[in-house]
Amino acid sequence: MERIVFRDVLPHVFADRADIGSDIWKSEAVFEKGRLYLVEAASGMGKSTFCSYLLGYRHDYTGIILFGDDDVRGYKTADWVDVRMRRVSLLFQELRLFPELTAWENVEIKNRLTSFADNKTVDTWFERLGIADKKQSLIGEMSFGQQQRVALMRALVQPYDFIVLDEPISHLDDDNARVMGQIVMEEARKQGAGVVMTSIGKHIGLDYEKTYRLTCWRN
Repeated sequence: MERIVFRDVLPHVFADRADIGSDIWKSEAVFEKGRLYLVEAASGMGKSTFCSYLLGYRHDYTGIILFGDDDVRGYKTADWVDVRMRRVSLLFQELRLFPELTAWENVEIKNRLTSFADNKTVDTWFERLGIADKKQSLIGEMSFGQQQRVALMRALVQPYDFIVLDEPISHLDDDNARVMGQIVMEEARKQGAGVVMTSIGKHIGLDYEKTYRLTCWRN
């Protein structure tokens, strides 16, 4: 999949608003493979909704979303499974980790499905992200910032054309945010993938090729 296009897309929740100013909603936004994007929005303006559309978890919108030349309105369940397994990887804002499993198990449970990353690579990520001593800790006993780093590793253990990170550093300090950015870009380049970061303020300091402002209200 070489590109994702949002064309005149508007979530139903905003249908009655005539004062929307947006680079994505009711506009045309193009995300190309191999490029780096930042999506900025105030809280409650549809950022996580945007991410949900990319994985087919929600369909409550008007307009057209294209994956390549395909209108995703025509996708069946099997098509969305393929998207989630091979085309788009998402680091959820709410993480969606399994609290009863260890940090290592949360990464490994997905890696067993994809057979994508070897143990040495995953070990290196744990080291670089400063949580090597937490591999056998239960997720439910870890801080949110530590969990964010585990969720990143889980997002990386699959093939993808685009990787989307929804507020990935909300609970990280600058040093860990920098390392996270380095790892994401290294892994994305290996696959020639596009990277989409979302933010409501704090974001990883990278050389974004394009910034989209998701929503604001016109005066």
